[in-house]
Amino acid sequence: MASDYAVKTVGLTKKYGDKVAVDGVDLLIPRGVAFGYLGPNGAGKTTLIRMLLGLTRATEGEMYLLGEKVPEHSSTALSKVGAIIEEPRFHGYMTAFENLKIAAAVRGPEAEERISSSLERVGLTDRANSKVSSYSLGMRQRLGIARCLLNDPELLVLDEPMNGLDPAGIMEFRYLIRSFVDEGRTVVISSHLLDEIEKTCDAISIVDRGKIVKQGMLEDLSGGYSGAVEVEVDDESMAVDVLSRMSGVGSVEVVAPKLLKFELKSGATAATANTELVRAGIQVERLTPLKKSLEDEFLSITSNLGIR
Repeated sequence: MASDYAVKTVGLTKKYGDKVAVDGVDLLIPRGVAFGYLGPNGAGKTTLIRMLLGLTRATEGEMYLLGEKVPEHSSTALSKVGAIIEEPRFHGYMTAFENLKIAAAVRGPEAEERISSSLERVGLTDRANSKVSSYSLGMRQRLGIARCLLNDPELLVLDEPMNGLDPAGIMEFRYLIRSFVDEGRTVVISSHLLDEIEKTCDAISIVDRGKIVKQGMLEDLSGGYSGAVEVEVDDESMAVDVLSRMSGVGSVEVVAPKLLKFELKSGATAATANTELVRAGIQVERLTPLKKSLEDEFLSITSNLGIR
C-alpha cells in the first residue's frame, strides 16, 4: 500500500532526449526514518527529487508522497513536505526573521506563529535579526531547515544538506536530523557522503546511473564481515612473519604500533590465525574481525566511482 510509505515510486523514469537520467526506479521509503538516497555525482539523485516535488515532469512511472499520488494530488501531499534542493536561497539584505516572515505569508497564520520556534529549533534565535548575507553556509543550511519547519512537515527532503559544512556543522546537522526522526517525521537525505549517511540514517537506497541497485535497512546492507581482521600483539614484527607464512592469510599490514590488519582467504578463520600466533609465543591482546562499512558495500556494487 502506498500509504505505508513516506515515498513510493513505481517504474519512475526521466529522459532528456536520448539520455536517461532516472531509469525505472522503484523506490520505497518507510515512514518515520532517516533515509539516505546515495549515489555518485550524476547518478540522478537530484532529478528524482525534482520529480517528486513537481519541479520537473516524469517521463514514465508513478509517484506517491505520504500516500497521495502525485502530481494528481500534489497540493495535498506537498502541504506536508519541507524540502531543500541544493543550497537554500534567501534575500541576503534581509534578516533571517524577515526572510521567514515572507515565506510564512504564503503558508498562512499558523506558519507565521512557528517562525520563532523554528529559529530556536535550529539554533538561530540569537542571529534572527542579523542579515542573511552575514551568515556562513552552515547557518544558511540551518535557516533552510527552519523555513521547512514553518508548515510542520511530516516529510523533509534534503538534497546534499551537508555539502560545504565543517565537521562541527555536520555533527549539528546529524543531531538535528535524528531529533526530527524521534518526533516521527521522515527525513530523506540525498548525498554522496557515505560516512555521514552511515552515522545518520536508518535505511538507504543506492543508485547508480539512474537505477537503484540496492535498498533496505542500513543494518542489512552493511555490517557484514569484510574478510579483514585486526589483531593487537606484543611483537608486531614476529606476528607479521607468522601470519605471512600462513596459507589462509592474504595481505598483512602494520596499521599502528603493535596493531596489525590481515586479510583471510576463503575458508580460513580468525581462530586459526589466533592459534598460530599463540603457538609462536606471541601474546595476543585483541583480535577483531572487521565489519564491512557502507563505503565498502557502496564501492563493491556501483560501477561509477566518481565520488567527491
